[in-house]
Amino acid sequence: MKVDVGALVDGVRDGQRAAVARAITLVESSKRERREAARELLTTLTADPGSGVHSPAVRVGISGVPGVGKSTFIEALGSRLTAAGHRVGVLAVDPSSVRTGGSVLGDKTRMAQLSADPHAYIRPSPSAGTLGGVARATVQAMSVLEAAGYDVVLVETVGVGQSEVTVAGMVDTFLFLTLARTGDQLQGIKKGILEIADVIAVNKADGDHEGEARVAARELASAMRLVRGHGEWAPPVVTCSALHDLRVDDVWDRVLQHRDHLGADGLADKRAQQQLDFTWALVRDELDQRLRHSPGVRAIRDGVRAEVLAGEIPATLAADRLLAAYDQGSEEAREVPEEAGEI
Repeated sequence: MKVDVGALVDGVRDGQRAAVARAITLVESSKRERREAARELLTTLTADPGSGVHSPAVRVGISGVPGVGKSTFIEALGSRLTAAGHRVGVLAVDPSSVRTGGSVLGDKTRMAQLSADPHAYIRPSPSAGTLGGVARATVQAMSVLEAAGYDVVLVETVGVGQSEVTVAGMVDTFLFLTLARTGDQLQGIKKGILEIADVIAVNKADGDHEGEARVAARELASAMRLVRGHGEWAPPVVTCSALHDLRVDDVWDRVLQHRDHLGADGLADKRAQQQLDFTWALVRDELDQRLRHSPGVRAIRDGVRAEVLAGEIPATLAADRLLAAYDQGSEEAREVPEEAGEI
């Protein structure tokens, strides 16, 4: 069924939740005809963003170890923000189901209060099995939410390593949630996250565990002095309890402080660099799609697969054959118009 892009644009700009849902579904689609409609949708939405007097939406990436309470924190923070007059969009990047390709965590079920808030919109989005899927779908979904008038966009990551780096490259501020009792907050495995974190919060700092949380915060603050160079933004380390709604506002204040630190020019430069990085991400994603749908590649794919599985050829030779088949198909496609013109 052909997508009525004009009607969808009007619905998104009017803030209609059904239109927002359809628009995000469209930009998440991997079908070629829907991808073309998605490009038209996004081009129209971003070509005329409105009066231009409003500041850009606050984009915050939120990550943390499994069980740290990301969904609980987002619900507590989101509820505070909507009560203060903000419109909050939440994109929860879920692992994709191996069988259906859909989201498997279902964050809306863990944010019952916020999902019922008329000033909030929660969208669990499948990661499409690849970091490229995260980059393409999530960046474009953020654009849809901002066009619909959501002035705060929170992106929750799956928390599986490289996805944090991907999400950090598409938001203004990256918030890392951790726990006091994990025992690994200072190990090398976390160093990569510490290098990209702009704000760090030790969650579940309540009751008997508050003292432990404060100790962990001090240790992390010391670690940050080793990770970050002199003169750079020093990521603040704070404690909070999302479950009991304690000091959640303090975490948000630190996010706004980081935004103020960037300033208007710094934020514009960061967004511009992110757009450039996203451009190349789109190029890589499109090339991947073209490679998969190439007639030449499809013709030899099963044979190459069988040879690799049988150990008859190494992966390097298999890759060379697939790329050669794609290149040959591309050259033949370029030659067709020239031949047609000579007839």
